[in-house]
Amino acid sequence: MYILENLEPKKVFMFFEEISRIPRGSGNEKEASGYLVKFAKNRGLEVIQDAYHNVIIKKPGTKGYENSPPVILQGHIDIVCEKNQDTIHDFEKDPIKLIIDGDFIKADGTTLGADNANAIAIAMGILDSNDIPHPPIEALFTSEEEVGLNGAKVLDASSLSAKRLINLDVGPEGQLYAGCAGGMYTTVSIPAEFEKPGGGYKAFDLKIRNLKGGHSGALIHAELGNSNKLLGRALDLIKADFDVLIASVSGGAKTNAIPREADALICAPESDTEKLKGLIKDIDVIFKNELRISDPDVTLLLDEANMPERVFSKKTADAVLMAYLLIPSGMIAKSLDIEGLTETSTNMGVVVTADSEVLFKNSTRSSVKTRKNLVGRQMEALASLLGATVEFGGEYPAWEFNANSHIRDVAMKTYESMFGEKATVTATHGGLECGIFAEKIPGVDIVALGPTAYGAHTPQERLSISSMERTWEFIKKLLENLKD
Repeated sequence: MYILENLEPKKVFMFFEEISRIPRGSGNEKEASGYLVKFAKNRGLEVIQDAYHNVIIKKPGTKGYENSPPVILQGHIDIVCEKNQDTIHDFEKDPIKLIIDGDFIKADGTTLGADNANAIAIAMGILDSNDIPHPPIEALFTSEEEVGLNGAKVLDASSLSAKRLINLDVGPEGQLYAGCAGGMYTTVSIPAEFEKPGGGYKAFDLKIRNLKGGHSGALIHAELGNSNKLLGRALDLIKADFDVLIASVSGGAKTNAIPREADALICAPESDTEKLKGLIKDIDVIFKNELRISDPDVTLLLDEANMPERVFSKKTADAVLMAYLLIPSGMIAKSLDIEGLTETSTNMGVVVTADSEVLFKNSTRSSVKTRKNLVGRQMEALASLLGATVEFGGEYPAWEFNANSHIRDVAMKTYESMFGEKATVTATHGGLECGIFAEKIPGVDIVALGPTAYGAHTPQERLSISSMERTWEFIKKLLENLKD
């Protein structure tokens, strides 16, 4: 039984639901990749699968399009696995529980995975069709996009003949993307020294809750609350007034998602309990006031807890607090070329207390490589001052604007003829695989687009049903118009 069976286009939403039933968090794409291979073989289509679970499916052009230049339809298999704390869901084995809510599809307490199931479903709809005019299709489905575009990086592009590519990993509807930021991950590691807490202390869980969170590229400009940064600030304010010990800190689930929740286990003199509770209320008021527009539901909580066996030494606690305060997070520079576009940013996505270190995991993005490199150097300098180390990884290139794009021009004309208004040509601060494909496929002409969706990388993710249908009709017409 299909929850989406009454939605149009029927086959596209059927494929969307089928892929949603398969767990496919980054690094766990084997089953979903196999599903795509089986789909292709059942239809007699040429299929290539590599050791990294990337899949290429080829379909000849339809009648009259046999000799047209081929087109790549591209999206990624993996999803960001985020859920609410009270949601029982195992992303390693449980299917996404889909819900229809008016014009939207959403999930029950987890990320929906429309990022990027919409691309998979649309491409499968084209591959499955027998009545849609189109050039030869090379459908490309990549792995581990959400953790550094890893599948695209290792892809052997020699089996791709097309020089035209439609990326289906960005929206909203009505916008055609012609560029994206490059990025990298940085992990600042602070060596952790511990000691036993003295007598007379009481333990508390300090919590940040009820933030919206979101995609650290698409929403970094929105001034949403970052739970990790807020937690660090709260700890600093508390330590200024009380002899507080810190046992552990944590927050966030994914480096490329603006974190919604964060926690610290602290110990305060039992005699200061009421005063501490009063300060927590005061800080909560401060946060609510500062975020009254962007994140008004932010909440700072203090609950009693069991006493820990160990706490950070003063040296470690001081270094952790300085890292919270000094590691940049948020928009660093805006583009002066494209109005409203963030040029450079960093997101403090995950904080973890491990056995012998405290890790601050950050995602940096920039459409200017030298600015991205500068942020990396700043991380190195900060780590040096804190007696910490910094590790770099997941670097990917920016997709630079191409002033002369035939596929974008055809997409513009197609959109205007269908909807009676011009599409907007823009760029995204999010990371797309287009920059990698531009390097791997010399001379490739790329346009990126997708349906309207909200809340990517959060349990609030939702996909517009009507926009998905219009995007499907647009893709069909665009392929028809790409005969030459």
